[in-house]
Formats: sequence, structure tokens, C-alpha cells
Amino acid sequence: MSDTPETSSALPAAALPAVPHARIQPLPLVALLVAVLALAAAAWSWSDGRERIRDLKTELGRRLAESGKDVSETRLLARNADDAMRQVGEKVAHIEGQMATSQQQQLALEALYKDLAQGRDQWTLAEIEQVLLTAAQQLQLAGNVKAAIIALEGADTRLQRVNKPQFTVLRRAIAADLANLRAVPSLDEVGASARIEALVARHAGWPLASAQGSETALAPRRASATNLGQELWTELKRIVQIRRLESNEAVLLPPDQAYFLRENLRLRLLSARLALLAQDQAGFQADLRAVSEMLERYFNTRDAGVAAALKEVKRLSGLQIAIRLPGIDASLAALDAYKGNH
Repeated sequence: MSDTPETSSALPAAALPAVPHARIQPLPLVALLVAVLALAAAAWSWSDGRERIRDLKTELGRRLAESGKDVSETRLLARNADDAMRQVGEKVAHIEGQMATSQQQQLALEALYKDLAQGRDQWTLAEIEQVLLTAAQQLQLAGNVKAAIIALEGADTRLQRVNKPQFTVLRRAIAADLANLRAVPSLDEVGASARIEALVARHAGWPLASAQGSETALAPRRASATNLGQELWTELKRIVQIRRLESNEAVLLPPDQAYFLRENLRLRLLSARLALLAQDQAGFQADLRAVSEMLERYFNTRDAGVAAALKEVKRLSGLQIAIRLPGIDASLAALDAYKGNH
């Protein structure tokens, strides 16, 4: 049994026929090598392509996921934008409603202001008309230029505060009347009246010319009193005297006549004062002329008080009390024209 293998292993070497030595060709080997290389390259290319495809799928999946996320965010942003637009639309509608309400209120306020402005203008015109009528009355009835000027200045100030162009013509007319009134020469009636009252207060102390004549007649009597017969004869001649009075001689008045003379002088001074207040130039000068004549005829002109009174009377006689006052017709006409146009 143990010899069998050895026999079997020896048999083939003797039993196998001799194989002829074949020649190896290089072309199939090169082709085989190229095929192997091509197969390896194809396998590597397939593997690399597969890897790339897997990477591309991964990248594509990642990008799709990111794009999906972006789409979600975009949808969210779009939804938020829609909500914001809806809120903005609501706010715009609310603002438009408020604007419409405010426009209506503004129109109502404008209408109310227009009514108030018209009422205010009418009230202003009523005040200006009353002021102008008062100024006209002061000029016509009392001749009070200062009061008329004050009234016109007040009317112009009132129009200036209103400051509306439709009152320009009226303000121009008032300015023209003010210029005419300011050009009127001023007369101090109060001062002139006080000067006349001072003369009235001092008239009782002015000495008469008859007192001066009696004093000069008594002086020779005292000088001749030593002779009783001459004194008696002088007294007898003084009982009845017939004399021709010249214009430059003093008028001898008894005491009761002197009283009435002073009263007449006082009445003349008071009459001159009334003529001054009434702006009666003729009556004023006539009364002062009569006072001057009475002072020169019946009073002692050598006395300082009488001489001062004569000078004062002459100064008063030179006053121009009858002043032609302008009217305010331009202002009244402008006011009537404005009322007619409006």
C-alpha cells in the first residue's frame, strides 16, 4: 500500500509524452496587458465616476435641502411681507379716513373762520363808524380838534391791529384827515380862559380915576386951611361946579356908581370868556375893547395893576379864536364806500 504512491509518481514522468517546446508570442501579451490596463482604467473610471456621482448626489441633496430651506424662508418672508402689506394697507386706509375727516373738519373750520372774520370785520366797521361820528360831532359842535385827533388815531390803531388789505383805502382817508387836523393852529382856550378869570379876580382892587382927582383936590384945601374965610369960600364953590370934561380928564363918580362900574367891567370880562369858549371872534374882541376903554376912562392908568391889566387885555385881543376847522368827510366817505362794496 505504501509503494503505490511512489509508483504512481514515477509513472507520469515516464509515461507522459514529450511536449514540444512552443515559442511565446509578444503581441498577445501586449494586447492582454493593454486589455488589463484598459479594464483597470475602466474600473477606476467607473469607481471614480461612481464616487463623483455620489458626491454630486450628496451636493445636490444638500443644495436641494438648502434651496428648500431658502424656499421656506422665502415663503415665510413672503407671508410676513403679505402680513406687513396688509397692516400697511389697513394703516393707509385708517390714515386716509383720518385725512378725509381732517379735511372735512378743516373745511368746517374755514367756513367758521370766514363767518367769524366777516362778523369781526362788521364789528370793527361798527366801532370805526362810531368813532368817526364822535370825532365829527366834536368838530362841529364843540370845535374840539384834540378830541377829534385822538378819535381818529384810535380808529387808525384799531385798523392797524386788524391788518387787512381791504381797509387800506379807509386808513389812507383817515391819515389825510389827521394831517389836516394836525395842521390847524392850536389855541390854548383853557389858558386864555384862566387869564380872563385872573382879570376878573383882580378887578376889585384897581383904583378909580375919580379917587385920584379927589386926592389932588384935597391937597390945596389942606394948604389953605389956615384961613377960615378962604376955606368957607372954597367949600361954597365946591358945592356946585359946572365943568367941561375933556377926553383926557378923569370922570368923577360917586361910590354907588363906582360899584356898578366895577360890576359892568366884570360882566364884560365874563362875556369875553363866553365868547372865547364859543369861538365868537367879533364878540370876544368887542368885549375886550369895551374893557380896555373902561380901564382907560374910569380907572387910574398910572397904577401898576391897571397898567398890567391893560397890557393883558391887549394881548388877549390879539388872539385868533375863530379858527376854520376842517372836517373828516374823506374818512366818512371811505367808510360809506367800503360798506357799499361789502
